[in-house]
Amino acid sequence: MTTHDNPTGQTSPVVPGDLFARHQTITGLRALADFLEANPAVPVDEYGEHYHVFTRTEDDASAVALVDQTAALLGAEVTDRRSRGGHYLAEKTFGRITYAIVHIPERQKRESLARDSYRHNIVLDTEQNSSDDAGRAA
Repeated sequence: MTTHDNPTGQTSPVVPGDLFARHQTITGLRALADFLEANPAVPVDEYGEHYHVFTRTEDDASAVALVDQTAALLGAEVTDRRSRGGHYLAEKTFGRITYAIVHIPERQKRESLARDSYRHNIVLDTEQNSSDDAGRAA
């Protein structure tokens, strides 16, 4: 498998499919920037946008290492919210665009799937909030 070096001294595998996705993403971002620059009447979000990348590794340790490696390349701090049931991430803002790499720990993924497994059993009564019932006590 081909690898490339980075300033952290670690290497990470280069996946051929990722190279195609990377090329398309970079090309798309440049095309969007050119379009927005050429069309000042097209609105943009005044607060900017987030570009989130979620880790796709097989295990938590590899995902954490990838976030750490990316944080080093970005010159960014890592935010670790895992002890509170959150994510492990690093982000850096470029102008009004924020790049974030996010790892959702396997435990949080499993817990989320378990909660969502009940989603189809909950049916909201849309009739309950109709204007005919406004002001009535249940």
